Amino acid sequence: MSGLAKILAIRGAKVAGSDAKDSTALLALRALGCQVHVGHAAENLAADATCVVVSSAIRADNPELVAAQERGIPVVHRADALARLMDGRRAVAVAGTHGKTTTTSMLAVSLTSLGLDPSFAIGADLNEAGSNAHHGDGDIFVAEADESDRSFHKYAPEVAVVLNVELDHHANYASLDEVLDSFEIFAHRIVPGGTLVVSADDSGAGTLRTRLAKSAPELNVVTVGESADADLQIVKVEPQGLSAKVTVRGKAGAEHVFTVAVPGRVNASNAVMALAVGLALGIDPAEMGGALGKYQGVRRRFQLKGEADGVRVVDSYAHHPTEIAADLETARGAVGTGRVIAVFQPHLFSRTQQLGTEMGRALAAADIAVVMDIYAAREDPQPGITSHIVAHSALDNGGLVRMEHSWSEVPAAVAKLVRPQDLVLTMGAGDVTLLGPEILEAINRR
Repeated sequence: MSGLAKILAIRGAKVAGSDAKDSTALLALRALGCQVHVGHAAENLAADATCVVVSSAIRADNPELVAAQERGIPVVHRADALARLMDGRRAVAVAGTHGKTTTTSMLAVSLTSLGLDPSFAIGADLNEAGSNAHHGDGDIFVAEADESDRSFHKYAPEVAVVLNVELDHHANYASLDEVLDSFEIFAHRIVPGGTLVVSADDSGAGTLRTRLAKSAPELNVVTVGESADADLQIVKVEPQGLSAKVTVRGKAGAEHVFTVAVPGRVNASNAVMALAVGLALGIDPAEMGGALGKYQGVRRRFQLKGEADGVRVVDSYAHHPTEIAADLETARGAVGTGRVIAVFQPHLFSRTQQLGTEMGRALAAADIAVVMDIYAAREDPQPGITSHIVAHSALDNGGLVRMEHSWSEVPAAVAKLVRPQDLVLTMGAGDVTLLGPEILEAINRR
């Protein structure tokens, strides 16, 4: 939402809005001339408002939404607003259960590095720009496409990316088949002559490709992955500390080698997906590979928060079992002789109910897992659904687990557990992200 507000303000619109609490995002909006309120109230709705933009997280009883409906002001979903912002541009929409923010960010940084000045809207702030959105003078618009509420059906991209397809967002999808149906609709939204860039390795993406071969045989599909039949094959990923060197081979046999300044095979795979998008946009692969090397990461995606007494603290948005497993694998490769201490906050009661056991199985890969209470976000508590589901599963799978029900007690608890050369990984989509500095301070105080 803040990204849309930024682009609208830069384009000359009069923008106002509200959030539950103050933040650096609100400071940035004020700097652009937006009127920002802390707290939701009917009086926040300006007398001259002509449109109210909402996300799916806004409940029906939100006072500003109710006031807009009572006054007959059009209410527009954020995806519709973003789709209109992309009108007239070469749209690139990045979708997938995992990796959307990272891949979209890689594209934004590399295309900017090449002087193309793209517009972009991302779900997190770029380390380079410190922002999640930009209005560029170029003809390319890169956007993260959210499948959680099916809102990515609103877009009509020239290039669409499907990184992977798994069951998630259980409040909106009852089965993997429903998720696949949704991604198939998204793929059908690609404009004639456009391109779908899709994983050659992910099983869900493979099922999607099979479906599309029947329902959209004319669609230009480019596959990316380690599979031998991939159009862009990842031949080798060589870890180099907190970076990786990637070797890619195209169908014609030409090899391209470039470095990504973030660690792990998952980041390498996302970078090659971005490389494929560049090719679809007509960019030379050598130039695109070099530009991808300029990417330095985004906030909350394996972001180093600091070091204290030889202990590094990294923050991660991982909240799905696949993401948890991938980030723990990356941490294991980066930690050397030390241990990986995972501090995990489950996100949503519905997700914990459906995937809590798998979350715990993935967490068991940490040397020690500190499990916090569920971050409810937009949901109400559900009887019997607690973070103990995750903790017990981790224990059952050989993990070493500590439960911590008090957010404020976590830093001191972690400080007592760690020793030099360890890596602490805070994980989850909630306010666990705020713990990194607190943990570093607690380690320094011990």
